[in-house]
Amino acid sequence: MIKTYLLSFLLTIVTVIGAQAQEALFRAQQIISPEIHQDNSVTFRLLAPNAQSVQITGDFLPTVKIETPMGQMDGPGKTDLVKGNNGVWEFKSQSLGPELYNYSFIIDGFTTIDPNNPFLIRDVASVTNIFIIGGGHAELYKTNDIPHGSVTRRWYDSPGLGMDRRITVYTPPGYENNTEKYPVLYLLHGAGGDEEAWISLGRTAQIMDNLIDQGKAKPMIVVMPNGNVIQDAAPGEGSMGYYKPQFMVPKTMDGTYEANFMDIIKFVESNYRVKADKASRGIAGLSMGGFHTMHISRFYQNTFDYVGLYSAAIMPREDATSKVYSDIEGTLKVQKDNGYKLYWIAIGKTDFLYDANVAYRKMLDDIGMKYQYVESEGGHTWRNWRVYLSEFVPKLFQ
Repeated sequence: MIKTYLLSFLLTIVTVIGAQAQEALFRAQQIISPEIHQDNSVTFRLLAPNAQSVQITGDFLPTVKIETPMGQMDGPGKTDLVKGNNGVWEFKSQSLGPELYNYSFIIDGFTTIDPNNPFLIRDVASVTNIFIIGGGHAELYKTNDIPHGSVTRRWYDSPGLGMDRRITVYTPPGYENNTEKYPVLYLLHGAGGDEEAWISLGRTAQIMDNLIDQGKAKPMIVVMPNGNVIQDAAPGEGSMGYYKPQFMVPKTMDGTYEANFMDIIKFVESNYRVKADKASRGIAGLSMGGFHTMHISRFYQNTFDYVGLYSAAIMPREDATSKVYSDIEGTLKVQKDNGYKLYWIAIGKTDFLYDANVAYRKMLDDIGMKYQYVESEGGHTWRNWRVYLSEFVPKLFQ
């Protein structure tokens, strides 16, 4: 009798769980969106029979000027979807070039994600859907059938900041199975980012795997720290719990991060098989991370042979009173005299930081500090920064 009761009870539980699973399945819209066509045009669809208007915004549309805390910048445009008799709204794009794109829907003025596309990225506090049009440079952003490196989240002790902090570390294919020592690239994010930014938005692991497999880049370790010194980790990943990410947080660009950067290097060189010399260290960063990169590399003038500034936020700041920011020209001259292999600067023609970078390059020219310069189309966007990483990495540790 007891066995019969238990069997009946278990069958009831299984039935309920199965019903809930089926309910979740059928709650989903059975619609394909986005649908990538053979000519690389894309159709987006949304079931919203009661909506009065549906628009799509994304970086595959013509850009518009938007106001941001950093000034006027290029932003994604938007366009209307057309409603069908079945309550499904549709928009078909023109043929798109190779790229990783992001987009969102706007339903009666409310911006939201595509419920039919589960692939998302977070940029500061905004979550958008993504898709890839393959070919060209976008092949580097895809996960291909090749040997893969590993991505780990590690915690390191920062005595200078008085806390344990989280970093993201990429190790190249085969690292776990050999005894080789590797060079290291320290890759820094921009304002509003964290240790997740380069690995998710920047596609760092995919780019590294593909470049290494193609023989275009040396196998290397890539370390992606969190540049926000009041955080121990990205929002939702650390002791501060779940909270809305901010574009700029206190002490982000006041010299504290740069002054304590050696805590990160010491951890890496104590816990990974690396070549711990100047010729085997590189540092690069985008926007705020480019600002950090410039100051870290000249403050520790004999530490890095490879320096990359991507759309660097090099501009005067009222809070730049730390000793890290003193005698910029003099410390750059020392960095020049110590010697380096590559100082690489890249920026888009319509980037709001373009003039600041022109002024910085003039300073370098005046002191005779050599650099390579790349000027691309577009503005202050991840589309550019992924390309810059793809172009910079093959130049390292040759």
